[in-house]
Amino acid sequence: MPYFIDVILPIPLDKEFTYGINKNEAAYLQPGMRVAVQFGKSKVYTALVAKVHQNPPLVYEAKEIEHILDETPIITSEQLKLWSWIAQYYMCTKGEVMRAALPSAFLLESETIILKNDQTVIDESILKDDEFLIYEALQHQSLLRIQEVMNIVSKKNVLPVIKRLIDKEVIVVQEEIYEQYKPKIVRYIKLHQDFYKEEALRSLLDTMTRAPKQREVLMQLFTLQATTVKPIKVEELTKQSNSSSAVIRTLIDKGILLEYFVQTDRINFEGEKNAIKELNKYQNKAFDEINDSFSEKEVCLLHGVTSSGKTEIYVQLIEKTIQNGRQVLYLLPEIALTTQLISRLQEYFGEKLTVYHSKYSVNERVEAWNNVKNRKAKAQIVIGARSAIFLPFVDLGLIIVDEEHESTFKQYDPAPRYHARDTAIVLAGLFSAKVLLGSATPSIETYYNAKQGKYGLVELMRRFGDVLMPEINLVDIKTKYKKKQMTGHFSDTLLESIQDSLKEGEQIILFQNRRGYSPVVECNTCGHSPQCPNCDVSLTYHSFRNQLRCHYCGHHIAMLQQCMACHSTEISTKGFGTEQIENELQKLLPDHIVGRMDQDTTRGKHGYEKIISRFENGEIDVLVGTQMLSKGLDFRNVSLVGIMNADNLLNFPDFRAHERSFQLMQQVSGRAGRTKKQGKVLIQTYNPFHQILQQVSVNDYGGMYKDQIEERQQYKYPPFYRIIKITAKHKDYNKVNDAMNWLAKSLINVFKDNVLGPEFPPISRIRNQYHKNVLIKIPQGQSLIKTKEVIHKINNSFKSIKEFSGVRIIINVDNY
Repeated sequence: MPYFIDVILPIPLDKEFTYGINKNEAAYLQPGMRVAVQFGKSKVYTALVAKVHQNPPLVYEAKEIEHILDETPIITSEQLKLWSWIAQYYMCTKGEVMRAALPSAFLLESETIILKNDQTVIDESILKDDEFLIYEALQHQSLLRIQEVMNIVSKKNVLPVIKRLIDKEVIVVQEEIYEQYKPKIVRYIKLHQDFYKEEALRSLLDTMTRAPKQREVLMQLFTLQATTVKPIKVEELTKQSNSSSAVIRTLIDKGILLEYFVQTDRINFEGEKNAIKELNKYQNKAFDEINDSFSEKEVCLLHGVTSSGKTEIYVQLIEKTIQNGRQVLYLLPEIALTTQLISRLQEYFGEKLTVYHSKYSVNERVEAWNNVKNRKAKAQIVIGARSAIFLPFVDLGLIIVDEEHESTFKQYDPAPRYHARDTAIVLAGLFSAKVLLGSATPSIETYYNAKQGKYGLVELMRRFGDVLMPEINLVDIKTKYKKKQMTGHFSDTLLESIQDSLKEGEQIILFQNRRGYSPVVECNTCGHSPQCPNCDVSLTYHSFRNQLRCHYCGHHIAMLQQCMACHSTEISTKGFGTEQIENELQKLLPDHIVGRMDQDTTRGKHGYEKIISRFENGEIDVLVGTQMLSKGLDFRNVSLVGIMNADNLLNFPDFRAHERSFQLMQQVSGRAGRTKKQGKVLIQTYNPFHQILQQVSVNDYGGMYKDQIEERQQYKYPPFYRIIKITAKHKDYNKVNDAMNWLAKSLINVFKDNVLGPEFPPISRIRNQYHKNVLIKIPQGQSLIKTKEVIHKINNSFKSIKEFSGVRIIINVDNY
């Protein structure tokens, strides 16, 4: 009786594929193991076993697998269930989920190997120059890899040359799988046991009078052994003895020292553990209410104002969960947040903590994955950004989603376009775990669910230590400009407050939600503004590199000396970003240190850490930044927060613009006055009477929620209607237009008035691709599953139309 496996391939095809296996392999293989399979003519892929069975495929003949890659499953059954849910709910394929979920080291790549064809006799005269170079190289080497071929012919595109050689039967091509993960091996050193006795050691040292460097190495080894109980690394001994590795190698060759190797994790905690802090009476009350809520409901919302001590409550819940022997997942929206929180949690939990996010290397992520799957002591608590929900938990007890309102929990590109908060709730359901959503400004949907009784609701409305909420004032810059009370982009009110705070030795945060120096460069003579050739946006000026850059595709050119249209040298900048604010401040405050925190200054793995620790240590007096600054960071000495321009947040074409503006300003304001003294917040605006700004100034979350929920109900937006956004992309404007008109007509036939569009978005061309959108609104009574089935059918019909070939359709479920 033949045996088969269904496998998931890391490609965007909407089905599993069946491969043949023998009886022994069927007994050995389990769901969650990886196998190498051939797909298509020659490509070898890493596939994941989903099911072992005895039903042959009906349409095609099953190929045999190449080989088995694992001894035990690397994916748990719960993960496979979660993948299925994500693929079904977010309308993507399991292969796309697999590619997003697995560290890339697990997706073993196949590499093309070029071999000499021994079956034919080659007439060298028919070979062109570049072909002959490859042929000659194969006379001296048994095989060549693509990179080596590139070096030989000094070209990047070598595929045409290889194809010609295959056609002439000079070479044959094979695929070879190679492993990407390499464990970290540390080299240690110790004294050979023959010299443990005092006499042998003394006589050894006596013989070394003529080898002072070797003697120094031995003396340092004894010193290190006396002061530490840990094994001694070779590099540490080399450094301490101020010698070279050649000296140590000589001692090893003589049999005086022994070297040995140990496989270790790349990330280890070294430091002191502190006792968990006691909660105050308000935190204790909230902690008890959360536990009561968990006895009835799976999800609870903790709505606590900024600096109310939510993290200390999380710590108590984590401690309680790990004492019961269960794992904890702590999700954060930004990597910037993890850096500060990791050090806080490590103070309490030490080595029980594992970190997982995209700034970590492939090898570090594989180690974190294995530690979680094997329930290692060092992976009882996992802290990470949204991708951490894909880790192979074995017994998850609690998920904390901090700053749950953040839009960065939603993945926009590439697929799967999942929302980590909603996926976390499904993941918790697989383990009967609890979910705590925490925020000072909850999203409208979450707060609505809590008010409806779907989630538990616990409110913590007092700051820790009874510190007053910051005093928030609106500065009318329209009037200030008229009265000539502005210096650059600073009102006199803001400048006075900055100088007062600096005199008191306090720190300041200034928020401007735009990086770069200036978003628009304009000719004063003809009004021409340089545009990106690939996108429908103007280029942003970055003074640091003296460049004009596109923030969508990365295209950049040197700053213009004259206008491209009329050659006038009268060029000025319009608008301002973080870089310009930083420059202005350096001129206004020459005796103080100004720092900047945005995407340009935090590129490296430890970019965030360096800036945050410098600010915490008081090395930076004023920190200018984008919305990275707004989230959950805890700076003890900040007394003043300035929001440079509130209007560009409010005037955005999105139904969430007002909710997002309120959240951002409230969160930024929360960075002020977190210790004893009441903080101060100044918001510069042209429209101080705007409803949202008035609500921010008095911390009126309830008023904002009431206004927004009424608008949402009236205009049919979430949480009353679900939204599916469909986008068509192609480099040909007319093709996108026609394709989207056809798709929209088909959808309107079924969903009638609940279809909006098709419309071009505000930025309709990105990276030379035109975009056009359709929104489908799904009312509460309508079946979500049936709606998606209809969309699938229409999409499949669309794909079969020849004139629309090449138009890419992107489906984004819950587009918020």
